[in-house]
Amino acid sequence: MSAQTTAPALPVAKPAGAGRTAEWEIYVASQWRLMWWRFRKHRLAVVSTVIVAFFYFVALFCEFIAPADPDKLSSSYRYAPPQGISFFDENGNFTWWPGVYGLIPSRDPETLRITYTPDHSQWYPVYFFVQGDRYKLWGIWEMDRHLIGLGPEARDVPFFLLGSDRLGRDMLSRIVYGARISLSIGLVGVALSLIFGIILGGISGYYGGMVDNIIQRVIEFIRTLPTIPLWMALAAALPPKWPPEYVYFGITVILSLLGWTGLARVVRGRFLSLREEDFVMAARFCGCSEARIIFRHMVPSFLSHIIASITLAIPNMILSETALSFLGLGLRPPVISWGVLLQEAQNVQTVAFSPWLLLPGVAVVIVILAFNFMGDGMRDAADPYGR
Repeated sequence: MSAQTTAPALPVAKPAGAGRTAEWEIYVASQWRLMWWRFRKHRLAVVSTVIVAFFYFVALFCEFIAPADPDKLSSSYRYAPPQGISFFDENGNFTWWPGVYGLIPSRDPETLRITYTPDHSQWYPVYFFVQGDRYKLWGIWEMDRHLIGLGPEARDVPFFLLGSDRLGRDMLSRIVYGARISLSIGLVGVALSLIFGIILGGISGYYGGMVDNIIQRVIEFIRTLPTIPLWMALAAALPPKWPPEYVYFGITVILSLLGWTGLARVVRGRFLSLREEDFVMAARFCGCSEARIIFRHMVPSFLSHIIASITLAIPNMILSETALSFLGLGLRPPVISWGVLLQEAQNVQTVAFSPWLLLPGVAVVIVILAFNFMGDGMRDAADPYGR
C-alpha cells in the first residue's frame, strides 16, 4: 500500500478581534468602507466628530435647550456671576438632586459696583423639561417647555448658569442661540464655495487653454488681496438699514465669494490628472456630454478629498463671521451670534470684572479645534490605501 501524502492546509485569515476584519474583506471593500475603517482608528477625530454633532444638535434645538428667552431683560441682575450647581440644600444636607442658591445683590460703597453673593438660605432645585418662556420651535410650533430650569415656585428667582450680561440677559441662552447663526453660516458659506469651486475649478482643469489662464489669473488676484481689509470693506458696504436676514445672507455670500479659490485649485489639479484617464475617454466615446463627464464621472472619483476640504473650510467661515461681527462690521444686534456676543468683551475693564463674557470665545475655540481634528481624520481617511 503506497503512502499517501497530503498537502498542508493553507492558513485561513481570521479576524483578530471584534474591531478588525479579515484580510479578504479589505480587498473587496468599497472605498467608503475603507474610509470608515481608517477614520474610526483616529480616536481624536472620532471624539471631535461627536463634539461637532453635539454643537449642531444644540443649534438645531436651541429654543428648547436654552433655559430662557435670550432677549429677556433683568435690570436687577446685571453682570450677575455664574450660579454653580450645588448638591447641598439650604440646611446643608446632601441631596442627589442638583440645585442653585439664590443671589443677594449689594453695591460696593467705594466703587459703586453691584456685587452678588450666594444666598445659602435659599436653595432651588433644577428640573428638566420645565415650563418657562414661550417660544416658537423653528418658527413654527409655539411651545413653553425648556430642557432645564427652575420649578414654578421660583419664577422670579435668577437662574444664570453662565452669568448674565450688561442688560441682565442669560448668557447660556444667548450662547445656545448664537450657535445656530455661527454654525449655520459656516455650512451655507461652504456650500456656496463648494459650488463655485467645483464649477470654476472643473472648467479650468477640464478645458485648459485660455479658459484655464483666465480663471487662474482671477484666483491669483483674489488670493493676493489682503483678507481682513477686504472683508471689512465689503461688509461695510452693506446698507446699515438692511434687516438682519439680509445682512446674514450678505455676509454669507461675501465669505463664499472669497473662500472658493482654494477648493477650485484642488479641483483643477485633480481634473488635469483625470481628464486623460481611460474611464473619461470611454465616456467621451460613448457620446456623454461634457457636463455629465464632469459631474457624474470625474467629480465622484475624488469626492472623498472634497469632503475633507469642506470639513477644513467650515472653521474658516466661522472664524470670518466671528471676526467681522466682533469688529461691528458683520452681523449686528438684535441678531445673536458668537461674534456679536463677543462685542461685550471689547472693554478690558468689563472683562476684568465679568470674565464670563468671554465664554462665547471658548465655544468658538472648541468648535474650531473639533472641526480641525475631524478634518485631519477625514483627510487621512480619504486615502484609505495609504500606510
